[in-house]
Amino acid sequence: MLLRKPHLLALIFVLNLAALAQPGAAPTVAFTCDFPGSDPSHYSISIASDGHASYVSDGKLAQGSEPDAPYTQDFTLPAASAGHIFDLAKQAHYFEGKIDSGNKKIASTGAKTLSYKDSQKNTSANYNYSPILAIQELTTWFQSLSATLEFGRRIEFEHHYQKLALDDEFKSLEDMVSRGDAVEVSVIAPILQKVLADPTVMNTVRARAQRLLNAASAK
Repeated sequence: MLLRKPHLLALIFVLNLAALAQPGAAPTVAFTCDFPGSDPSHYSISIASDGHASYVSDGKLAQGSEPDAPYTQDFTLPAASAGHIFDLAKQAHYFEGKIDSGNKKIASTGAKTLSYKDSQKNTSANYNYSPILAIQELTTWFQSLSATLEFGRRIEFEHHYQKLALDDEFKSLEDMVSRGDAVEVSVIAPILQKVLADPTVMNTVRARAQRLLNAASAK
């Protein structure tokens, strides 16, 4: 049976969740967003309490291009960040019950789902906008983490195939980090280090990579 892209993304995400949720595995918090017309239009992030995490998206590698095969990335979050996510999940009662505002006048910002799973709980809730502060903070954080991971994906591609595009990409990443719209830069540190170590990359780009790495290590 041929699977459409959203269905394939969902299948990959379920398989990743299953891998994180093996018997004895750490509790997990997961976030999915489906927002046709945006980039990415579909993505999912699952995070275990020990920091191990996975990401799946249909993001594009270049503006105006068609989505490539689903992008998957495993990574590890700093312990403090993972701990904060699980604290917020606890504050939100592990997403039991209704979390959406129910206000139909609020513009759609994508169909979102937050879920929690451990040895005793398996809960999830769908929403567009939630008045619950812990849910708002989780939503902003997950969206900003997706932005960081998409930057990492594009930077890795451009480093291999179009190095002249790196300066604009790094400038955009620095701007978004300064605004708080991209977070947890440490998760893409390996590709930033590759760019920094490459003498064929422009010095301005390598300097940006160094600044981003310094800021990430300082947290």
